[in-house]
Amino acid sequence: MAEKYIIELKNITKTYEDNGFTAVDDFNLQVRKGEFVTFLGPSGCGKTTTLRMIAGFDLPTKGQILLDGQDIAQLPPNKRPINTVFQRYALFPHMNIFENIAFGLKLKGLAPDVIAKKVGRVLEMVDLEGFEKRRVSTLSGGQQQRIAIARALVNEPKILLLDEPLGALDLKMRKEMQLELKNMHAQLGITFIYVTHDQEEALTMSDTIVVMNGGRTQQIGTPEDIYNEPKNAFVADFIGESNIFKGIMTGHLKARFAGGEFECVDDVDEGTLVDVVVRPEDVIMTPPAEGTIVGKVTSVIFKGIHYEIAVESGKYEMVIQSTKSAKVGDEIGMKLDPDGIHIMIAEDHTTRFEAEVGDDLNLEFADHKITCDLTKLIPGSKITDGELRDASGEKIDTDKLKVLVSIEPGDIQMSDDEDAGLTSGKIINLIYKGDHYSYVVRTVHGHDLIVDDEYLWNMDDVVGLILPEDKMKFAIKK
Repeated sequence: MAEKYIIELKNITKTYEDNGFTAVDDFNLQVRKGEFVTFLGPSGCGKTTTLRMIAGFDLPTKGQILLDGQDIAQLPPNKRPINTVFQRYALFPHMNIFENIAFGLKLKGLAPDVIAKKVGRVLEMVDLEGFEKRRVSTLSGGQQQRIAIARALVNEPKILLLDEPLGALDLKMRKEMQLELKNMHAQLGITFIYVTHDQEEALTMSDTIVVMNGGRTQQIGTPEDIYNEPKNAFVADFIGESNIFKGIMTGHLKARFAGGEFECVDDVDEGTLVDVVVRPEDVIMTPPAEGTIVGKVTSVIFKGIHYEIAVESGKYEMVIQSTKSAKVGDEIGMKLDPDGIHIMIAEDHTTRFEAEVGDDLNLEFADHKITCDLTKLIPGSKITDGELRDASGEKIDTDKLKVLVSIEPGDIQMSDDEDAGLTSGKIINLIYKGDHYSYVVRTVHGHDLIVDDEYLWNMDDVVGLILPEDKMKFAIKK
C-alpha cells in the first residue's frame, strides 16, 4: 500500500509575469503527517515563495498542491486548514492578548465559552497563562512570538507554516525558542513547515530538511544525511563548515586532492573527476613526517570549544577545527581517516547558451557579436556572395539556424566594469574550493553562470563577464 502524505507538491513552478523571473522551478515534495520539515537556503532561493503557495497567498504558475490527496493549488487561504506565523508576528496592537488569539475564532462564530476555553488552552501551551488582558506593547519579542504561535494554533490547523519566525530575536532568545518550538511540535503532533536561512536552526529542529538554491531543490533528507552525505558542493558549503577540493579517483577507493592521495570509502570509478568534502573537525594534525600532506599554519582563532586553524599547503588551503592549538608559522602534517572524506561526482558546470546568426553570418548574443566560422560547423558548406550555402549549393536559411555556444567556468573572466564583457550579472553564491572560488553569477538575461576565479569577490557584486572567443566551442542546435 502506497504511503499517504498530508501534503504533496508536484512540479510546482512560480514565474512572475511582470519580469519573467522564475522564483520556484519544478519543485517536488512529499510531507508526512506530524513531520517537521524545514526549507533551508540563502535569501532569494524560493523558500518563502514556496511557503506562500502552500498557504494560498501566492498561486503557482503550474503544478499541483495536494492536501490529503485533494488539489488546493487554486483555493483561497481562508479555505485551507493551514495557518502561518510570520517573522514580524502581525499582532493587532489595539487588541489585548486574549482578543488577538480569539480573533479567528470569533470570525468563525464560536460561542464565547468555547473561545475562552480554547484560548486558555493555547496560552497554557505557550507558557503565557494569565496574560489574557496584557497589551501587545508590554510584551518582549519572545513573548510576542509565542502569542503569534498561539493565535495560529488556536484554529487547530492541520499544517502550521512558520516563515523565519525567530529572525527578529536575539541569539539567546532564538536558541530558547528553537527548543520550545521543537517541544511544542512533539506535544501537538501537527505538521510544521518551517523556513529559515540559519543552518544550525534547521539541523536542531527538523525531521526533514529541504535545501534550496536558485528556486530548485538541491537535496532533501534528514539533518544527518544533509550534513554527512551532501549531494553537491552547494549543500556541502551551505551546511556547516567544509573544505571542498577538486579531485580525481586514482584507483579503487583512492582519490587525489589537495596535493595528496587519500584512501576513502566511496566506490567511484578510477579516472572520475570528483568534488571532495572534508569537514574541518575530521582533519588530523600530525608531525610533518607523519602527514599525508604538509603545510604551514597561517591563522589560529580560538572559538571557545575549539581552535580554527588555517593551513597553507602548496596552492591549497585547509581549515582545521581542533581542541589542540598550533602557532602561526608552524609546519604541520595533516591526514584523514577514510570515513572523513566524502566524494561527490563533479558537476558539469560548462556554460552553454544559444546564439542567433546575424546578417554578417557571425553570431549575435545579448547585443554583442561573436565571431564564428559556420562552414566548420556544417560539413560541405561554404560562403558565396555573402550567403551560406550547403554542399549542393542551396542557400541555407540562417534565420532558422541556432548555434549552441559553450565555455568552461575557468575560461570566463570577471570585471568590476559591468560593460566590459559579453554580458553582466550579480554574484548570488560563492564556494571556496581550496585553491579558487567558484561563483554563481545570475546574468541580466536570467542565466546562472558558474565562474571560477582565484580572487575573492563579494556576494551581490555586479560584474561584467568576459567570455573569450578563442575559448568558446560551437555546435549547430539540432
